[in-house]
Parts: sequence; structure tokens; C-alpha cells
Amino acid sequence: MPMRSSGCAMRNMLATTLTVAWLSTGVIAASDNPNQIAILHWYAANQSAAFAVGHVPTQPVFDGSSIWVVESTDNDVRKLRASDGALLGTFPVGLHPLKAAFDGANIWVTNTGDNTVTKLRASDGVVQGTFTVGNQPLGIAFDGSNIWVADGQDNNVKKLRVSDGTIVGTFPVGTLPDGVAFDGSSIWVANHNSANVTKLRASDGFRLGTFPVGVQPGEFAFDGTNMWVSNFGSNTVMELSLSGGVLGTFTVGSGPVGVAFDGTNIWVANEMSNSVTELLDSTGALLGTFNAGSAPEGVAFDGANIWVANTSSNTVSKL
Repeated sequence: MPMRSSGCAMRNMLATTLTVAWLSTGVIAASDNPNQIAILHWYAANQSAAFAVGHVPTQPVFDGSSIWVVESTDNDVRKLRASDGALLGTFPVGLHPLKAAFDGANIWVTNTGDNTVTKLRASDGVVQGTFTVGNQPLGIAFDGSNIWVADGQDNNVKKLRVSDGTIVGTFPVGTLPDGVAFDGSSIWVANHNSANVTKLRASDGFRLGTFPVGVQPGEFAFDGTNMWVSNFGSNTVMELSLSGGVLGTFTVGSGPVGVAFDGTNIWVANEMSNSVTELLDSTGALLGTFNAGSAPEGVAFDGANIWVANTSSNTVSKL
């Protein structure tokens, strides 16, 4: 998981990009103000590639070298080489998969249509197990030892032992829990129909708090210090302290879903406006809004680029 301290490496990488770009053109546009140049964001993000995938891709996940794309109506996941998008394999999972997480060795996928999660070995896609959970499993996260799954219709989350998929706990949360994230010690759950988020102690599931957010919260990104949550129904993202206080509310595109942190900035996929918004993590300042495919939903960072799953155009975009 990228932490705030990784921003130095990211800034060094961006500085190299900036130098090369300036030397090759020798021109800085008049519209580029000193602040933009100082934070190394005087240039725009570009969609460097778009790769055709299967039907209704919902989430990309990075495993350290490859991007895995959940293909909801094809009942499989697709593995792409992150460097160039080359197809490395397509692997069947359960019925109507939706979201995925990487545990350091395996990819875990929630299957909303048959109430299971599938565990695949990341190196070759071989299925390591299929485990029954609650009704309509949605979000999923890894805490270093266990996998947490939000059971959307049951209004709870389940904790599964990563080694064998055994359920070691079930904990009530809000209504229609969706996104799940880990902050290093606690699990956060976005309760889509409760307009709040629940924080649980990862060690034992003890409820540490429930905090109001926007309308229809969906996904999280942790930036090493604070938690960011998308609010689909409010067209905003909120930055929360780990104590649950709201540090800022920022307007993005229409219908924000996926959120990712790149070491310096926050990226948000806006499903209803076919765009991706980039915000400066430290202040929430808008850095840009970029075209994506049709109905972008999931977003992931691979250490160099942002990947976006476009559910209606059956593509993933690499920014």
C-alpha cells in the first residue's frame, strides 16, 4: 500500500518527466502559473493507452507487476502486463464478480451472483479456493493477515483467514456496505445506504466509530495519514482523519466511485460523467479532469500510472 512517505520518490520521478518534457519542447505555456510548475503539474495527464477487455470491467487491481481486471458479466478476471497492457491470461471465477484485492501472493475476487469469494494465485491464475460468504459480497480488502468482505445484503462484514478462507468473524455495520479499506490498524466500511462509514479494529472487529459522510459512499483510498471516501450521490470526495473528522469535502465529477492514491495525488473515477478527477492530496485542490472511457468505475495505481476500468466501453484506460 503506498504511504505518504513515498511522495518523495514520486516527486523525483515527476521531476525527471518535467525536465525531459521541458528540454524537448523548450516552452512553458503562458497559462502555466508558478504554483503549477512548482508542484510539477503544469503538464496534463494523458490517456497513453486504452486496452480492450471483457464485458463490464469493474475494477483493476495491481499485484506488483500486472493489472488484474474484474469482468463482471464474463464471470472472469483478466491479467494484463502493466508495462504495455499485453494479455497474460483470463481466468474464470464465480458469478458476477465485482471487486478484488491482492494479498501479496493471491488475488481475491467477490462474486455477487453466487455469494462467494475466489482466491487465485497471482503468478499463474490457478484457483486456490472458493469460499462461501454472505449475501451479495461487494467490497474486499486485505489487512496483512486476513481478508475482509462486505456482505451488501446482510449489512455486515466477514473476516476470512487468508491462508485457508476460514471465516473468523462476522461484524455488523451500516446499510448496504460497499467499499472496504485498511488503514494499518483498522478496517473502514462505506455504508452506501446509510450515508456513513464504520471503523472496526482489525484485530477483533470491535466497532471504533460510525461517521457521517456524503450521500451513497462507495470506495476508499488511504493516503498514509487520512482516509478518502467517494460519495456517489453527492458528487464529492471527503477526506477524513483517522478519528473520523471531516478534513475537507471536494466536488468532483458526476457519480464518483473508485478512488486511488498515487503517492502525491488522489484520483477519482466519475462514472456518470465519463471522467477522472485528479486532486492534490495535501489540499484537495483540483489539478485536472481527464477523459476516460464510458462509465469509469474502478481505479488503481501501478507505481507509475493510473488504470481505470470503463464499465460501458469494455476497456481499461492507462493514464
